[in-house]
This record gives sequence, C-alpha cells and structure tokens, in this order.
Amino acid sequence: MALTLHGTVSDNTAVLSRPNAKPLIINGDMNIAQRATSVTGHTGGGYTTLDRWRFDVNTLGTWTIAQTASGPGDTGLTNSFRVDCTTADASPAAGDYAIYGTRLEGQDVQLFKKGTSSAEKMTVSFWVKSNKTGTYIMEIDDNDNARNINQAYTISSADTWEKKVLTFDGDTTGAFGNDNGDSLRLLWWLGSGSNFSSGSLQTAWAGTDNTKRAVGNVNVGDNTANDWSITGIQMEVGDFDANSIAPFQHESFGDNLSRCQRYYQRLLESQNVYFAGGWYYTAGNVIGFKDLVTTMRTTPTLICATVTNGYTFYRVSNPDHVNSLALNSASSTNIAITNTSEVSGTAGDAGGWYCSSASSQLDCTAEL
Repeated sequence: MALTLHGTVSDNTAVLSRPNAKPLIINGDMNIAQRATSVTGHTGGGYTTLDRWRFDVNTLGTWTIAQTASGPGDTGLTNSFRVDCTTADASPAAGDYAIYGTRLEGQDVQLFKKGTSSAEKMTVSFWVKSNKTGTYIMEIDDNDNARNINQAYTISSADTWEKKVLTFDGDTTGAFGNDNGDSLRLLWWLGSGSNFSSGSLQTAWAGTDNTKRAVGNVNVGDNTANDWSITGIQMEVGDFDANSIAPFQHESFGDNLSRCQRYYQRLLESQNVYFAGGWYYTAGNVIGFKDLVTTMRTTPTLICATVTNGYTFYRVSNPDHVNSLALNSASSTNIAITNTSEVSGTAGDAGGWYCSSASSQLDCTAEL
C-alpha cells in the first residue's frame, strides 16, 4: 500500500499520509478560472472556463458552462463547475458525446507504477450534483498506451450534493511516459451516442474500445431543465472507500493559481498598464520581452485578441498604436512579442508596451 492511514478527524474520516505533497489533481476545488467564469452557447471542446478542466461536446446539445459559488457544506469547497443544457438532444447520433475531464502529465503519475507488477490502485473521489438521477460513467484513460478502465456511479437524490469514491485496479500493462506529455485522463460522461455505449462497460484495464466507454450513462443533454455540477475532485494512490478516504487536500489560492499557470497564463490583468519593455529592432519591427510568472510545461503559444488600437508602444516621440501582437520567440520561461506591420520608428529606440483597451487579451498556453 502506497498510503498509510493514521488516526481520525472529527467526522470519522481517516487521515492520510500521501506520497504526493501536493494534490495530483490541479484545481480540483474549481477555484481558478483565468479565461472566464462562464460561457454560453457551448457546443465544442477545449479549455474554456475553469483552469485544467475541459468540457468536450460533439453535437450533443448546447450548454452554458460556469464556475458557480456552490459546494457541499462543511467541506471548505465553495466553488464548483456546472453545466446547464440550453438546447436539448434527446436522440444523440452515434458519434455524439458530452464529456468533462482533465489531463495529467506522465511525470506526475509515476507513483501509480503503471505497467509494472507492483501497479497501484487508483482512487478518485468527488462531489457531484444533478437534477437528473441515475447511472453515470467515470473513465480513466491511459493516453500513452490506448488503454482505459470505467466505473459506474449513481446520483440517487436530485439536486443534492453526493460524495462518490471510486477505486480502479492497478494496471500491470503499459507504463506512463516519464515526461511532460499527456499520459492520464480523467473523464466524466454526461451523454453519448451508440458508438460509445453499444458494448459492455469496460470495468477492467484493456485496450480502448469506444463501444464500451459510456454504457448505461444517462443523457444530461436530453432536456433543457437538466444540469450537472462537480467539485472536490481528488485522486489517491491505493484502495479507499467512503470511510477511509481522506478529506479534500486544499491548497492556498496562490499555490493553486501557480500550478495552473504552468499550462495557461494571462499576461494582461487590466487596462492602462505597461506589460513589457522593448525597442525598435528595425524601423518597422518593435520587439518586446516579458518574463513568464512561472515556468510553463513547454514552449507556449501566444493568444492575442485583435483590438483596434488595443496595444500601444510608448517611446520618447510619438507612440505606435497597433491592433495585435505576434510571437517572435519563446521559451518555457519568457517570450518575445513583436509587431512588424503597424509600427514606424528609429532602430534602437527603446520604450514599453502598454495595454490600451479593456478588450485587449494576451495569453500564453501550454495545455495538454
């Protein structure tokens, strides 16, 4: 057993000595939302609201997704992720799906010893709530080796926070890559078509068979009255149940944010601030340098909103107002930004980049 239990706390929950000093799941308390706190009309995929969490939809309804100030009482969990169905799909096509999930780097999950004879069990616990009772499916994916395992859980009481504790067997086949790649995925199914539910639920580790992934799952997208919420997601090494699982492993807001910024950073926090120094490399090329607030997972890409006169390069003489910026070069610790089409100055002149509009956006992403 990789974890040891010692003593109890006042609610008779066992206290856990974890092999991981920090939670394996980043932002499991749903406190960090750098991009946005809500999105309406969601029909696609990717990271859109809460950091480190994706809601991927393939033509199964339309949704509002949001960070909400709601959580189970007496847990210290004050925020949750919530989806509301706004356009229903009561008869999903074969390839339709709606899935909530997160992705973990291989180097962060080596303690499960996957692919060895000593492979450890994985226990995932979370709080969940929905107006739609019934059977739901949670899945663990080994993305390195195309293997997966699934378990059903039940929401028994409508509109009531319920804690779920699911233990998955260790897998002696296929090791996780010991690197910064996308190795392990945790997925919560909210609905699917027959391509994902026509077989028998795969409750033991095996090669991924799409037909066995969401068997028996309710369709939260079948009615515009439906919603689903989740918070307090944690993952432990070993075999635990509702009586032995430790309380949620809280982090400070600052520590949680810093871990999220390994994958995504907002570089402009407000209007009317300087955000990078720079100079005219040539008369028609201004370059600016900015250190990232924490080392990112890999060399990031730049996301820049095009805004009329949204960015200004101030110098001794007349400023240059530009609509967008591009990436000149980057590493995991700093970036160089540039504009080569809207500036005109004297090579060598120095100055600073300034955020001129509340609509301006400059982000770095290194997501899995």
